[in-house]
Amino acid sequence: MFNHPQYHNVTLLAVCQSMFACGQTTMFFVGSLIGAELATNKALATLPVSAVILGTALMTVPASLVMRRVGRRAGFMGAAAIGACGFLTCALALYSSLFWVLCVGALTVGFYHAFCQYYRFAAADAATPEFRPKAISLVMAGGVVAGVLGPTLAVNSREIVPDIEYLGSYLSLAALTMCILVLVSFVRIPRLSEADRKDTGRPLLEIMRQPRFIAAAGSSMIAYGIMSLLMTATPLAMRACDHPVDDAGFVIQWHVVGMFAPSFFTGHLISRFGLIKIMLTGAILLLLAVASALHGIMILNFMVSMFFLGMGWNFLFVGGSTLLTEVHTPSERGKTQAAHDFMVFATTALGSFLSGQLLFNFGRERVNLMALPLIITVTLLVIWFGFIQRAEDTAAPTV
Repeated sequence: MFNHPQYHNVTLLAVCQSMFACGQTTMFFVGSLIGAELATNKALATLPVSAVILGTALMTVPASLVMRRVGRRAGFMGAAAIGACGFLTCALALYSSLFWVLCVGALTVGFYHAFCQYYRFAAADAATPEFRPKAISLVMAGGVVAGVLGPTLAVNSREIVPDIEYLGSYLSLAALTMCILVLVSFVRIPRLSEADRKDTGRPLLEIMRQPRFIAAAGSSMIAYGIMSLLMTATPLAMRACDHPVDDAGFVIQWHVVGMFAPSFFTGHLISRFGLIKIMLTGAILLLLAVASALHGIMILNFMVSMFFLGMGWNFLFVGGSTLLTEVHTPSERGKTQAAHDFMVFATTALGSFLSGQLLFNFGRERVNLMALPLIITVTLLVIWFGFIQRAEDTAAPTV
């Protein structure tokens, strides 16, 4: 059974996901800190992080179209080369103390990240219908390595180059991305048939009007938006509370573990208890994250909040990604996945940008309170889809 290509692909893509997530975590961790150092207006400190997410949003649709034409493997390899160039641009910007060049490099890294977001869908492409939730979940689980290595890499590599803190971090990320280029060359994902490439399927708006798409995209958008809003502000908030950089790295480690460790069993939980219950559990975990953050400013408060934030994001995002695979045919998957991810990362970029503005103008409590209406919204959205799904199951003919 384990000789099936789906297991080979999931293993390789999980390793690539772990390396990508390690770089992503490091980028997000050091981005706001370096932004605060280089920006003359400190409210723009999170702009380098926002630039990464904006680049991801802008490239999601082109990335899907490129991979529809040249295949997943070629797309992933080309993106890794672009990512290495982006990290080197960030290193040059830090060396020259040029804030706006740093943002350009971060935007380029975002282009690379857009392709990496399709790792989970690439695993699903070659998986049997029964294995798809677990394939997505296991690839996402590769990111748990980032929980241990990401902040550790950021902290331990920041002084590799004497006198220029964090320059070594960007150089390390460039090398890590080239390792991904080599590994992803061994992935074997079947390309669309000639008939599927010519068949564009239903109009995109028709697909997007489906309740399943609305629930999938809505839950993913809100989960990523809340995560971006709260996580981006955390290193800056901890520094404002006089916590050392090493402790901020420790807290982000727990956040990333919360994001990806549940993926070892999220797919199994979805199969056992159903999407609705798991996604509602994700919303409850987000609420607990906000409650912990509002309870105090000790390191434990930050750590528990970030851990619950990661778990809530996981349950909602893996659930939304799994639901999305039920929305489209093979010929429609490119545009459907692209529309989904564009909406997700446009929301994420907005959350990241607002994070810095709210933090410096109103304080960390206001940042956390901003998440509450979003949590209520995603809860109502999942409950709404649950009623629709129950009605569909009731109306389905029995054999």
